[in-house]
Parts: sequence; structure tokens; C-alpha cells
Amino acid sequence: MNNIKAAVSKNIASLRQSAHMTQLEFAERLNYSDKAVSKWERGEALPDIATLAEIANIFGVTLDYLVAEEHPKEEPAAEIEPKKNNYNRSVITCVSVALVWLIAILIFVILSVSGVTSVYRWLVFVYSMPVSSIVWLVLNSVWMNRRRNYLIISLLMWSIIMGIYLSLLPAGINALSLFLLGGFGQFIIVMWSFIKRPPAVGADENAAENSDEQPEQTAE
Repeated sequence: MNNIKAAVSKNIASLRQSAHMTQLEFAERLNYSDKAVSKWERGEALPDIATLAEIANIFGVTLDYLVAEEHPKEEPAAEIEPKKNNYNRSVITCVSVALVWLIAILIFVILSVSGVTSVYRWLVFVYSMPVSSIVWLVLNSVWMNRRRNYLIISLLMWSIIMGIYLSLLPAGINALSLFLLGGFGQFIIVMWSFIKRPPAVGADENAAENSDEQPEQTAE
């Protein structure tokens, strides 16, 4: 059992590092806490079989690879595939945001030809910011580091406030108080980012398993 734990811990750490993922990013992919991942990599706990299968799927290896103590010299697919996936996802995100701005430019040109007042034409680009932020937020939540969402949400909030403020100016309304509201909202976002996610159920089981094993190890 100890040999299997040692092999799994070494393989998980090696695959994660080859994929250039932090323990937190890896934990979020599995819906576990980074503490659980740390215990796995130190050999203090062992993931259940379902989690091992999910880990193998993420890194493009087999279950046999995860539990094996030695591997062939060939480079596992995990060293290549995660990098490729991350690159593709980043490109798709950039293209999606660029499409938002392309549509904004198209609308700006149409409004210019239609003779709409210059002030209101430029608001198209102002409101492109929150739309871009929403697209980025959705794709980042699905594919990338969710900790970055706090930054994106901040950008979304401030761009909406700026859009409302600039929309009211032509009407002679100077709504500077909106930025006070934004400051309070930013404080909430910052405090929210410090909230720690509760460990997954599997992490609690691993912690309990580890605590049960400690007396046996001491007795030996």
C-alpha cells in the first residue's frame, strides 16, 4: 500500500509540474482543495479510484501509469497535451473578445453613416468593455484559472459604471457618486477573493483516512 501511495504521489506531482499547473489550478479542475492535492503529492493520502481515473484523463495517461513506480523513457502525452489545450483555449478566448470589438466597430460605422451624434457613437466602445468582460468571464470560468475571475468581475463592474456615467453626461447629469458605489463594490470583491473554498467531500475522506493511518504508523 505504501509503495502504491509513493508511486501515485510521485506521478501526480510529476504530471502536474510537466503541465505547468499549480496545486490550486489542479485542485480546481478536480473540485478538490489544494490541501488535498498537497497530501496526495506528499504521499499522506491516496485519491479514490474515480478521482484517479479523472486525473489520468486530465493528463492523458492510463491508470497503470499513475500507479507504476517506473516508466519508459518516452515522454508521456501529458507533457504535450495540457500545453496544447491551454494554448488553444487562450486563443479561443482572445478571438471571442476580438469578435465583440469587431461587432462594436461595425455598429460604430453604421451609426456614423446614419449621422448619429458623435457622443453617442463613441459609447459603443464604452459598452464593448462590459460585454468583453462577460465573454472573458464565462470562458475563464469554464477553462482557465478561476481565481482570475475576481479581476474580470472588477473590470466588468468598473466598465459598467463608466458606461452609465458617460451615458448620463450628455444629458447634463454628473453622476460621480457612481464611483463611490464602485469603490464599495471593489471592497466586497477583494474580501470575497479571500474566502477559502471548502474542501470537496473526497478531500474530507482522505483526511480521515490519513488520520486513521497515523496511529498504525506510530505503532510500527
